Amino acid sequence: MKKITTAVFLALSLFAFSQQKNKIQSKIFSTKDRKVTVYTTADSTKLRLTPTDNLVFSASKQPLETEISVFVEPTKTFQSFMGIGGAITDASAEVYAKLSKDKQQEFINAYYNPEKGIGYSLLRTTIHSSDFSSGSYTYIKEGDKELKTFNIDHDRQYRIPMLKEAIKTAGGKLLLYVSPWSPPAFMKSTNNMLRGGTLLPEYYQSWANYYAKFIKAYEKEGMPIWGLTIQNEPMATQTWESCIYTAEAERDFLKNFLGPTLKKEGLGNKKIVVWDHNRDLMNQRANTIFSDPEASKYAWGMGFHWYETWAGGMPMFDNVRKVHEAYPTKNLLFTEGCVEKFDAKKYQFWANGERYGTSMINDFNNGTVGWTDWNVLLDQNGGPNHVGNFCFAPIHMDTNSGELIYTPSYYYIGHFSKFIRPNAKRVSSAVSRSSLLSTSFLNTDGKMVTVVMNQSSKSVTYNLIIASEKTVVTIPAHGIQTLVY
Repeated sequence: MKKITTAVFLALSLFAFSQQKNKIQSKIFSTKDRKVTVYTTADSTKLRLTPTDNLVFSASKQPLETEISVFVEPTKTFQSFMGIGGAITDASAEVYAKLSKDKQQEFINAYYNPEKGIGYSLLRTTIHSSDFSSGSYTYIKEGDKELKTFNIDHDRQYRIPMLKEAIKTAGGKLLLYVSPWSPPAFMKSTNNMLRGGTLLPEYYQSWANYYAKFIKAYEKEGMPIWGLTIQNEPMATQTWESCIYTAEAERDFLKNFLGPTLKKEGLGNKKIVVWDHNRDLMNQRANTIFSDPEASKYAWGMGFHWYETWAGGMPMFDNVRKVHEAYPTKNLLFTEGCVEKFDAKKYQFWANGERYGTSMINDFNNGTVGWTDWNVLLDQNGGPNHVGNFCFAPIHMDTNSGELIYTPSYYYIGHFSKFIRPNAKRVSSAVSRSSLLSTSFLNTDGKMVTVVMNQSSKSVTYNLIIASEKTVVTIPAHGIQTLVY
């Protein structure tokens, strides 16, 4: 009897394996009968997300060393894609309110409409004020430890209407996450929201309750909150709203206060993101928090920024990969980047756009699941910003003329966000020359998206090779292309 049972089990197992194998094989990507649509943006041209080619695949032989090639291997898949977006700050919302109704519609479509614009699917906003507000504020009266005076009325004038319009334009759904820049002054060692300081231990619970109240207040307004970061830039003493957490302090606040409080308040499904600062120290932060089982169970993953270049070095993309290798079950989310030191003469400075392209390709190839720009809109001064920390946004408004100014950064981001859609799978993509960068994703509708960026000052003709098929593409100097096939 035992022998018969074993035989039946083996037969069923082999059948199930065979079925699974057939299922996998039926889903294998093929270039058969596929056409390649090429969209191009390039310096010193009028090309801006412009359809430039319709190509077909043909048989490919062994590529030569003298040829330049991009290789895509669809059977090798990696992380699932969450989305791309930007932050609606107080500054963005205040500038948006100054636009005419027509220009407001143009702006909202430009970012959030998947057909008319670049299809943002992620959204970040702040828990009370940041530097990109017209002044410091909180949602309670100073000294109210019990949070009895908590209300979000401040946000109803500008920010909430803009958030709702963005969500509506995106089809009623955007993954919205929130970040604080500083606790209220009375909760801090410095009694000041600006210039660093630390959260006083006696207010750990009160501050944890504050996140929960904020999330519930926003959700009551019809804006579901996907997740939160614990603290924006916890290792920087800034002239604006800021608060310092060592790795140990952030770990202990998460496991002893924030994590348990959200769970107790029925918010245990909200994704908690740690770090939310530059790539330079992210590995140490990951080691400290993710190696602690009690803290780690509350952490969905790690957020990071790109400003480690402040010290004069290069972007530290490799640190992203190392965190991903060390903690493959934790997610990596790019939570903020912008071009600093606003200068109106540099609206069309091409290298600003290329900075986005380089970062996005490298971050995705190193395991990042989503990517969030900073302010979606600023004025002609790079603000408003109540401490003078003026920056670039992909789109600016000239408040004198009422016009919108689109920068190269907008188009570079669009080459990813418009075509790579949520739940896409990254697939293996590699280049044979350092002049090119590339990443590839397979969308859920079966379409492959390959982004190729030319860093050189010469046009480049390259082969796009998948298995034994290829197509030949030319990319202009300092250009970026999206290939959909």
